[in-house]
Amino acid sequence: QEGFKKVGRVEEDSPCPFPGLASGVLEMRVKEGSKIRNLMGFAMARMQGGIVAGLRQVIFTGSGRAVTKTITCAEIMKRKVGCLHQMTKLRYKVVKEVWESNQGAASEMTVHRTVPSISILLSKDPLDPQEPGYQPPEALSALWEDRAGTEPSAQTTYKRPLGQLPCS
Repeated sequence: QEGFKKVGRVEEDSPCPFPGLASGVLEMRVKEGSKIRNLMGFAMARMQGGIVAGLRQVIFTGSGRAVTKTITCAEIMKRKVGCLHQMTKLRYKVVKEVWESNQGAASEMTVHRTVPSISILLSKDPLDPQEPGYQPPEALSALWEDRAGTEPSAQTTYKRPLGQLPCS
């Protein structure tokens, strides 16, 4: 694609991969240039009941280079909110890019690319454990271990407690 510059990009719209969700689910669309701090500030305020009367579910979606950032957002929320059930769906999306020539000629090139896409549903309410992609909430004991009475070694790692109440 030497001698060309990208002038447009269009992603295909795809339906929600989680059918049958209640209305009012927060959908966070993570993009390559999104700031994690901004995404998490917005989502956390709603999940913890700050603005709306505490949402029960949030979906993080991202594609292409935003997949890793999408996973990071979901992991941060699981750690900060705790007791969240997770459902993950992987798909592919078709992205159409339009490129124009740099050399003044009126030539244009359209490229269709297939990119990976991920959608992660986090829910305070239980989800179907038989559904592929389901992860139960982590038990509090799995997040940190009590190492009282043991000598630390070079390979010993400690995880700090989250400071929240166990799941009810």
